[in-house]
Amino acid sequence: MFRPFVDDFLACLRFYSRLPVPAPRGHEMPDFRTAVRALPLAGALIGLAPAWSLLAARALSLPPFLAATLAFAALTLVTGALHEDGLADLADGFGGGATREEKLEIMRDSRLGSYGAVALTLSLALRVGAVTTIAQSSGFEAAAIVVFVAALSRTAGLLPIMILAPARADGAGHAALRPFKEALQTAALLASAISIAPIAAGASPVTVLLSGAMAIGAAYATAKLAERQIGGLTGDVLGGAQQMAEIAALLVFAAR
Repeated sequence: MFRPFVDDFLACLRFYSRLPVPAPRGHEMPDFRTAVRALPLAGALIGLAPAWSLLAARALSLPPFLAATLAFAALTLVTGALHEDGLADLADGFGGGATREEKLEIMRDSRLGSYGAVALTLSLALRVGAVTTIAQSSGFEAAAIVVFVAALSRTAGLLPIMILAPARADGAGHAALRPFKEALQTAALLASAISIAPIAAGASPVTVLLSGAMAIGAAYATAKLAERQIGGLTGDVLGGAQQMAEIAALLVFAAR
């Protein structure tokens, strides 16, 4: 049981980050039927990079805005902007295409359009702004929240797999497999355990619970929008869902 969990954990790290994890089969999508159980732990580990960057910046007496900006710079380096790329493609496709086919074609285009550029700008502004607000009160609490939200948003970002059929006959959305119930239960337990970090750092348990609900709600809304726009799931939908979940959760903590 332990070895398969470790394999799932390493598969998630390989896919969701650019960390030097051995990749015997490349950086292919994990088998989410089981791998989702390890995703909160992998997400938390990914969140350590921006959290430590934030704490280091505050220790050097940099203001909260610069500390938050450096934190997301570190996160981008670790993840390779995986989810940001999905959000940009989603915005370009939904905003620039008139038909389902046009939207899907635009989403496959690697070039960045106006809608994608605006979406990326707003995503970074909202996340940096939220962490700046939190860090003004406590750098340690902000760092703990960054770790928790990194785990929460990546797990909630898989919600579209649960309710959507693939929009294409190929691609990441078609390859993504619906998680097993037992794996989802393990993921929920791990996410709950990681939520102790922001609570121990000073966040209200009610705020933590609300952030989880809002993250799930944002991912669900992204899935339903994708269903209306393109009739199903693609890899970009998963990226957009993660970004929306991350923004929603951070805004809850900033608004307390």
